[in-house]
Amino acid sequence: MKKVLKITAIVIASLIVIVLAAFCIYWHHNIHWYDKYQRALDKVGAEEKQFTTASGNVINYGEVANDKPALLLIHGQMGVWEDYALVMMQLSQNWHIYAVDVYGHGGSSHNESLYYIDVNGDDIITFINEVIGEPTVVAGHSNGALTAAYIAAYGGENIAGAVLEDPPVFSTEGEGWEQSFAYLDTYKNLHDYDQSDKSECWEAYYLRHCYWGELYMKDSMSSIADYAQSYHDKHPDEPVRIGFMPSSVWYIFQFAKEYDFAYGENFYDLSWNHGYKQEQILSDIEVPCVYIHAKENIAENGTYLCAASREQAERAVSYIGDNCRLVETEDSDHCIHTVHSEFYINTVNSMLK
Repeated sequence: MKKVLKITAIVIASLIVIVLAAFCIYWHHNIHWYDKYQRALDKVGAEEKQFTTASGNVINYGEVANDKPALLLIHGQMGVWEDYALVMMQLSQNWHIYAVDVYGHGGSSHNESLYYIDVNGDDIITFINEVIGEPTVVAGHSNGALTAAYIAAYGGENIAGAVLEDPPVFSTEGEGWEQSFAYLDTYKNLHDYDQSDKSECWEAYYLRHCYWGELYMKDSMSSIADYAQSYHDKHPDEPVRIGFMPSSVWYIFQFAKEYDFAYGENFYDLSWNHGYKQEQILSDIEVPCVYIHAKENIAENGTYLCAASREQAERAVSYIGDNCRLVETEDSDHCIHTVHSEFYINTVNSMLK
């Protein structure tokens, strides 16, 4: 009997050690998720540079130089140019890569007067003409895809084509806006936090009020938010990191300190469009174009958990016309270039034709 108990105790102890070791590896992997981005940037030889327009506005960008055709990458909300790090190595086999920080993000100018689709878009067109100086395929993600659409429509002879990665078409000019996931999860929280007394850090506030938490982890979010605040208090100059949760949940915290909340406010009140109608912008695109749509996903309460419905995506493509094709991923993950990197790379490379 004693022998059986001893063996049982050893087995239990071994299992505990294995579980603890696995958890420590999981924690370390989550905390150091961004290390692979930096290694990728170093490996591909990406250089960070800046371009100043005649008006004095600064466009910060990364470049992977070679003799290939030009590809311009435009990140989405609360991102930076380094967001594309994991696909740069493969893309650089066929492309000379330029990846910009849009205004209000990263190292580009932070000035509220610049946070409009046409103002930022026109300056990026100037960047293409003066820095790149040759036909360029422009690829944008999320609201960066809307900017890419504007550039494709009005950029002139140096725009060779466009890749629109899951743009929030039509909702961001008011169509079902206040019932959309982007509004409920991101822009309303950005607005409400900016109007608050800021007694807690943005990261804690977001976790306490985020829409996905309300849907799936309502009873846990308060404790997770408290942890985020504690982390911020101990590491005030660092991005908040949560080791017990996958980084895909909180990766947007990485660049929060380089983000101007006034940029998000222009989406909250729909002023970012600056009088432009997306139907008209899309209709004015004449260059070859690919629209990448993340598969439609709808919550049980009817909220669209996606940037655009299938119907909205099809409508957008119909406005662009025969020079645009629609491709769709197998699930609804919005960050396609990261989660479905091979699919994204193949789609971008299709523009080489």
